[in-house]
Formats: sequence, structure tokens, C-alpha cells
Amino acid sequence: MIHPTAIIDAAAELDSTVRVGPYAVIGPHVRIGAGTSVGAHCVIEGHTTIGRDNKIFQFASLGAEPQDKKYAGEPTRLVLGDRNLVREFCTFNIGTVQDRGETTIGSDNWLMAYVHIAHDCVLGSHITMSNNATLAGHVHVDDWVTLGGLSGVHQFTHIGAHVMVGFASHISQDVPPFMLVNGNPLAVRGFNIEGLRRRGFTPERLAAVKQMHKLLYRQGLTLEMAQQSIEALKTDMPEAVADIVCMQTFLAASTRGIAR
Repeated sequence: MIHPTAIIDAAAELDSTVRVGPYAVIGPHVRIGAGTSVGAHCVIEGHTTIGRDNKIFQFASLGAEPQDKKYAGEPTRLVLGDRNLVREFCTFNIGTVQDRGETTIGSDNWLMAYVHIAHDCVLGSHITMSNNATLAGHVHVDDWVTLGGLSGVHQFTHIGAHVMVGFASHISQDVPPFMLVNGNPLAVRGFNIEGLRRRGFTPERLAAVKQMHKLLYRQGLTLEMAQQSIEALKTDMPEAVADIVCMQTFLAASTRGIAR
């Protein structure tokens, strides 16, 4: 299960079912759960915890110090959930004490080659990040987001659930849930109707998302007016209350302003 050329610190905690490939290096503060495989030449260091059944391909670097000049060696963390696919040359850094001290990645994510996840990022689950997609520090990405290849996300930006970001996009403002965006400068092109259909959204829920998109982007309303109109949808569209609340919560918490 562990190749004889792998270098694993005696203090590291690996489940007996973990597989480690040739020339991998695993540091003393690393914990890896059952069924996870670590490819050849991977380096896993820092205070890093990895869950069950992850597949980490060759040459990935997980748990390295953040690319932040303020970092002074504090014992911050990287936490990776379960059943994630981490492809070649991915780089995930630990957090900083200036934020939450932890970079957190959920479960069932598909993280393609050369993906970079910087310090203090928080990712949900069922996220797809295509090749060379890059997150700066302190970025939050909610569940079911798809981020196109060569896209870059500015620090402290928040991307809402079910967002689809097109190829080579520049994201410097918060992107509300359910939207379809691309470009540099970024523009909202519509809502992610195909992705929502694939995830089982009913016609009633799709209609509510469509209406929220219209209120935010197609009727010339101020953001405050759009938020008031979105609140009124709860009465007319009771089947979609959870989706409406998701949008309201996102808009209320936005600190960088939303992409419009």
C-alpha cells in the first residue's frame, strides 16, 4: 500500500488502507483517512487533514505555507473532505491567522490539473474547477459551482451556489447563486438553467430562479428594489422558498458588491 521510496514522517497518521505512491513526501502533522490514494511525487505537509476516499494524483502539493508575506510560521491548517478528485500539479495552501486560520475544502469535488486554492479559502461540495482555475486568498465558493479553465478569482470574493463561470473569466465581485457568468470584465449572461435541470430543479423552482434573475438584471431596478421584489416572491412561489432565501442570504452578506 505504501511504496518503499515514499518518505512518511513517523508522526503522520495514515489509515491502514491509504495508498502512497513512489517518492511521495508526507509530513509529521498530516492525517489521511481510509481509502485515500496519494500519487507519486506528491508533497503533503503542514497541519493537513484529508478525509476518506480521495484520489490525489501525482505531483500535487497540499498544505504548503501560504503565499502571503504576513505569514510567520503559525500552525494554521488545511482540511480536505471526502471523495475529492485532485489532479496533477494542484496547489492547496494552509490558512493564515489574519483570517480563520484554515483553508477548507468540502467533499465530492472535481479539481483538475494546476488548480490553485490559496490561504483561507472555503469551498463547499460538488464543485468543479477546470484546469488552471485559480482562487486568491479568502475566497468562498458554495456548493455545485463550476469554474471554467484559466479563470481567476480575486481575494475575498464569494461565488454563490450553482453558479456557472465560463472559460478564462475574471471574477472580482461576488456572483449571486444560480447565475451564468463569463468574460473579462465579467458579465452575467443568464442563469444556469441547464445545470439546475440536471440537479433536479422542478419547473416551479426554475421559474423562481428565472424571476430572480430578471429582477436583478433585466428590469433596471436598484439592488435594494430588486431585494424587496425578491422577498415578495415567497408568497407567489412557495415551492421555491429555500432558493429565494439562499439568494437573500447571499445578497445580504455581500461585501464586494455583486457582479451586475
